[in-house]
Amino acid sequence: MPSKTMHLSAGKIKVVFDCESLGYTIETPGHTWKQSGLSCIIMQDGGCVPFCSADEISHDYYNSGVGEGILSHYKWCEQGFSFETLCWIETATQAVHFELIPGEGSIKFRKILYPGCFSFEKNSDSAYTVMPVLQGILIPNNWQNEVGKLPFDGQFCSSGAYMPWFGQVEDKTGYIAICETPWDAGYYVEHPAGGSYTHVGAYFLPSLGELSYRRSMRYIFSDNCDYNDLCKIYRSYAIETGLLTTLREKAARNPLVDRLIGSVIVHKGIKKHVSPDSRYYDKENPENNDLVVPFHARTTEILRYHDKGVRKLYLHLDGWGAPGYDNQHPDYLPACPEAGGWEGFKELSDTIQDCGYLFGLHDQYRDYYMDAATYDKEFALHSPDGSVFEMSVWAGGRQNYLCATQAPYYVKRNFEEVLSHGISLQASYLDVFTCNEPDECAHPRHRMTRRECLEYRSACFNYLWSKGILPSSEECSDWAMRSLVFCHYGPYDFMLESPGSPRRGIPVPLFNLVYHDCMILPWFMDNTGGEDYMLYAMLNAGAPYLDRDGAYPNTDGSFDSEAEKRLEEEIARCKVVTGLHERVAKCEMLRHEFLGSYTTQRTTFSDGTTVTVNLATGEYEINYRTEE
Repeated sequence: MPSKTMHLSAGKIKVVFDCESLGYTIETPGHTWKQSGLSCIIMQDGGCVPFCSADEISHDYYNSGVGEGILSHYKWCEQGFSFETLCWIETATQAVHFELIPGEGSIKFRKILYPGCFSFEKNSDSAYTVMPVLQGILIPNNWQNEVGKLPFDGQFCSSGAYMPWFGQVEDKTGYIAICETPWDAGYYVEHPAGGSYTHVGAYFLPSLGELSYRRSMRYIFSDNCDYNDLCKIYRSYAIETGLLTTLREKAARNPLVDRLIGSVIVHKGIKKHVSPDSRYYDKENPENNDLVVPFHARTTEILRYHDKGVRKLYLHLDGWGAPGYDNQHPDYLPACPEAGGWEGFKELSDTIQDCGYLFGLHDQYRDYYMDAATYDKEFALHSPDGSVFEMSVWAGGRQNYLCATQAPYYVKRNFEEVLSHGISLQASYLDVFTCNEPDECAHPRHRMTRRECLEYRSACFNYLWSKGILPSSEECSDWAMRSLVFCHYGPYDFMLESPGSPRRGIPVPLFNLVYHDCMILPWFMDNTGGEDYMLYAMLNAGAPYLDRDGAYPNTDGSFDSEAEKRLEEEIARCKVVTGLHERVAKCEMLRHEFLGSYTTQRTTFSDGTTVTVNLATGEYEINYRTEE
């Protein structure tokens, strides 16, 4: 009678595979991690096909020069579809790898859940899950709020996961699960209201309708760790794979990086026009759908900041093109005539230069508006089933998505025109590229996988580098770490919800624990709902927003109802944050910790600086290392 279990071991790691349940158990000296979640195929119609339903299943031991594993073969005879899974231990590192390997045939699947999630049932705050949703979330098993739906369904390379990993820790023993093929992958989480358990696992998406290539997860286990240690494991992985690119490296490439460090961020707009078929169109007050602020008015504001003693400033300008904010992209030129045209635009640019400030533009190369002058549905994204996505949400109304194969050409066309008018740009912002998930396109003349989509988006950033312009985008997904210098924000997820909304978990700076010294992250400075966001800006040693006009009401963290802020007070608050940022922007965040409660927190940086905040009282303390 064949054995019901198969066994692997390397160093202190042991793997036991149950040939009947198809579940894996990983044993370390301090803990046993047993899979409880079912590996299965989720079909397009929502049906679930478990691996154990395959007509033919076989398992063999697998050996190579770098490790040993268990190779499993699954075949559905009627459908003519098969694939293999490989679980193996890497001898050199004792990492456990789970691979999903395509075989014969294909089926119409929505996602494949593999490997299954671990049982994680201890009802205590000493058992917690960490997820890279935006800046990061820690979910104790006894957390009372349901986690609910993740942004972009937890898809990696989006704001649902700035980094492609998740982890769990129970009484100082834990693991990190790193997706090594994140382009067509994501993760799911289940944590019910009232708590008691959290289940988290990975899934893989079809690439242009197919499994098509090997998918891989790397699990690293530790018997003495917390979420800081998991972040440092991933930082080592980012160094190993060449993702981690520091601000020192980027400043060596373009010294403007050093001018951006310590700058306040000002976010302003020029023209607003809301189409009648936009979700944001105001039918009751149609006069609210159009607004033009002259370039000269923004020039006057810049001079005001300078007169108030603001030393370093970056202006992010929305709505500067003729159609208005979020309209007719990618055909956005010329500079808005009603606001003063190219002449007024250049006056603003020259004034920013004279003040020693930095200037950048908002631009968009994913939303493809149907009223754009060169719009052609042939260049929109085409799904594998032949459909073309359409929506009418943003100000410009009806749109598709532009295939990213075309984006680098439009970026070059538009920026060459802007620069030809003598507009001096030190930075610029290409919207949504690092917030929204990667796209795929099945059009035969510009076929594109999700991985290739990210390469085309990177090509847009690299064009800006070639012109001496610092690239930024909406958020800080790490697939773009080699290219991006800064972004619009990298906030905790609760900051994008209405004040007082239930929180998915406890905010923790997972992204900054990995990448603080690699990117400049602007932070909100609002005092919203009794919580002062300045404390988070300080805890994360980021750049402060001095003034931020939200493009849409009650969206992307824009909930401030005050018409005017006391400028002197805001400048004074910003000086505290910029002073810290100038000191430690190029320093690694070594550690984040809670001091007795979740409201009192401390971060420690590689130069010895510590920042302690009390979110309940509004108090803070910065301790710089004393030079000997």
